[in-house]
Amino acid sequence: MRLCSYFHNGRAGYGVVADDRIRDISSVLGDRFPTLANLLAEQDFVTICRQAIDRSAELPLAGIELQAPIPNPGKIICVGLNYHDHMVETRHTPTQHPTLFARFADSQCAHGEPMLMPSVSTQFDFEAELAVIIGRSGRNIPADAALDHVAGYSCYNDGSVRDWQTHTSQFLPGKNFPATGAFGPFLVTSDEIPDPQDLAISCRLNGETVQAARTSQMIHSVAQLIAYISSITPLSPGDVIVTGTPGGVGFARVPPLFMKEGDLVEVDIEGVGLLHNRIARETIQSA
Repeated sequence: MRLCSYFHNGRAGYGVVADDRIRDISSVLGDRFPTLANLLAEQDFVTICRQAIDRSAELPLAGIELQAPIPNPGKIICVGLNYHDHMVETRHTPTQHPTLFARFADSQCAHGEPMLMPSVSTQFDFEAELAVIIGRSGRNIPADAALDHVAGYSCYNDGSVRDWQTHTSQFLPGKNFPATGAFGPFLVTSDEIPDPQDLAISCRLNGETVQAARTSQMIHSVAQLIAYISSITPLSPGDVIVTGTPGGVGFARVPPLFMKEGDLVEVDIEGVGLLHNRIARETIQSA
């Protein structure tokens, strides 16, 4: 099942996507579950969705303003250096534990919205990643039970502002400019993805493939990431884990390849979806 969050006629909602239509289940379930994240907290949320479909109106997907699948996650935890080839190209050495950093919710944009190249930078890089959306709360989750806590998966482009990312040893400055992280288009429920470690993942820039790998090449698996992260902080429904990017990123190329205004960037993940965004230049309004 594919789920989405959206705006339509001035109202925020969520629904089930089928072909070119959306079933507006938020009109049926909204009193109980105001947001999609609230709905994901129910253990049988897929059944609840199916029961609501017949009572919900159809909307044309083409007329909908999509939001990120979870527009305001309580936590967005990103993983760096989680593919061997990316670690090699960046000249890092393996570490025993995952490299983690945080994104803020207002640094995200939705499928089809422009990713914004900051006005203070010309080094805006692409990073295709698998996003994991938590459905079941937990702390100190064992790895062998971790996938039971996953509501679903989506595509993520963890756009990196490289010159700001390298200001210090901390990644946060290069990862939190507004609308630099694209998320979507939909949440694909975990029952549709039996093994998140067996998916093709790629990125295309203006139609040219610039990253191509399989999630089996992750150093720390989705289950291991959930176990490790939940030992640090409780995971809650709607939290997002962005699991790292394969090799091929722009700054590691000779010469470097950065995204520029007008470019089309696409993240394509087998069974999960196709996320696409144009690159626009950020404009700053004077105070």
